[in-house]
Amino acid sequence: MAAIPSLETKEPAGAWASIVADWSSDRQAFKVPWGKAMMWIFLLSDTFIFSCFLTGYMTVRISTTDQWPNPSEVFALNIGGANIPLILIAIMTFILISSSGTMAMAVNFGYRRDRKKTAALMLVTALFGATFVGMQAFEWSKLIFHEGVRPWGNPMGAAQFGSSFFMITGFHGLHVSAGVVYLSIVAARVLKGRYEKKGYEIVEIAGLYWHFVDLVWVFIFALFYLW
Repeated sequence: MAAIPSLETKEPAGAWASIVADWSSDRQAFKVPWGKAMMWIFLLSDTFIFSCFLTGYMTVRISTTDQWPNPSEVFALNIGGANIPLILIAIMTFILISSSGTMAMAVNFGYRRDRKKTAALMLVTALFGATFVGMQAFEWSKLIFHEGVRPWGNPMGAAQFGSSFFMITGFHGLHVSAGVVYLSIVAARVLKGRYEKKGYEIVEIAGLYWHFVDLVWVFIFALFYLW
């Protein structure tokens, strides 16, 4: 009696061994370089964290029975005897959005292998980021020393305001500070010609991180300062 051929399809014996060998030798997979793939995975995980923070903030904001402070009054600056609402936040937002433009130009010049312009634009982007962090530090000092806001209390209304503000803006400020250091190091290496042989893909990877930081600020600005 003739044997019935099996319908099961078996993987080649060396298939998994081949995959392990390729990945362990740092070969490119899925037509995406490892550095870029790892940055996307990191940014995806960071997206979940920021989403949890902002969702928690909105839940607290909606459910609290105490009066929530008016952002236009809390974040106003007295200039020339007049209280101008959100002027500092508007400048901070303009600076961070502008830094996305300089970072995009840096990536463009990187792929053209123009070392000097790439490094200069990355350093300008880092300078924008450092300016943003400095203005954020001024904003924090104003709230802490002049308004009396604390993570556990707030004389202007709901106690959760302080904890939400310091947690969300502090976590984002930490990302901006890390980005400033990251961009400065990459810019210095670009200027030294470290990527002439390997290519300037690292500039694009740094750009992905920086654009993500800018995008997160747009959501923070809309949900925390305008709502």
